[in-house]
Amino acid sequence: MPLLPGAEPFAHQGSDTGVLLCHGFTGCPQSLRPWAEHLAGQGLTVSLPLLPGHGTRWQDMRHTGWQDWYATVERELRELTGRCERVVVCGLSMGGALALRLAARHGPAVDGVVVVNPALTFPRWQGYALGPLRYVLPSVRGITSDIAKPGRREAGYDRVSLHGAYAMRQLLALVRADLPRVTQPLLVLTSRVDHVVPTSDSALVLASTGSADVTERVLEDSYHVATLDHDAERIFQEADAFITRLATRATRKTGS
Repeated sequence: MPLLPGAEPFAHQGSDTGVLLCHGFTGCPQSLRPWAEHLAGQGLTVSLPLLPGHGTRWQDMRHTGWQDWYATVERELRELTGRCERVVVCGLSMGGALALRLAARHGPAVDGVVVVNPALTFPRWQGYALGPLRYVLPSVRGITSDIAKPGRREAGYDRVSLHGAYAMRQLLALVRADLPRVTQPLLVLTSRVDHVVPTSDSALVLASTGSADVTERVLEDSYHVATLDHDAERIFQEADAFITRLATRATRKTGS
């Protein structure tokens, strides 16, 4: 099946600091590629995989579930930890949920977490209806390209598979339950205006994780896909400072 433009995975071999980037639901690596290329330009080792069922056509999501999406990023994490001294996991929207699950489940293998407009909840009434509805209504209108910057588009599906939405709802429930197990340093970047994910999801992350090292930044000039929006450079800079701080701290501890 041909990929959407920009949906190709991205990988770069660099320093002993690795960064894993997780894209969002119905999106693809295109939404995070500028960030990945920036990190590679900083000399870091970078992995930006394509989640199964994404980056092709919305019908393909019917044949995948959250277990497939999580298995993909978990495999990339293991590969990075085998090559790097430290690994930071990052994610946009549902990718933020995947990053948080990796941190909760893999503990010391993850040195830090960066999430941008993380998705953690699902509208209650829609969620209850998804179970039976997904068998009679295959899809609804898409949710991509919530971007304030004129002329910018997100490569993603124009329809949302209800089977995929049901799988995401299952994932988000598991991640919410696991938040207290996230104890790594955490950077949360939240758009002031987001038409896809409520800002209260970021507040839930801030209130529920077990991390004692939490930084919050509000993005004033971007919508949901902030990594392609006006605040993209700020996201890159904030993440750079966060990753540098973690690397410096690790160096001091080892005395090297």
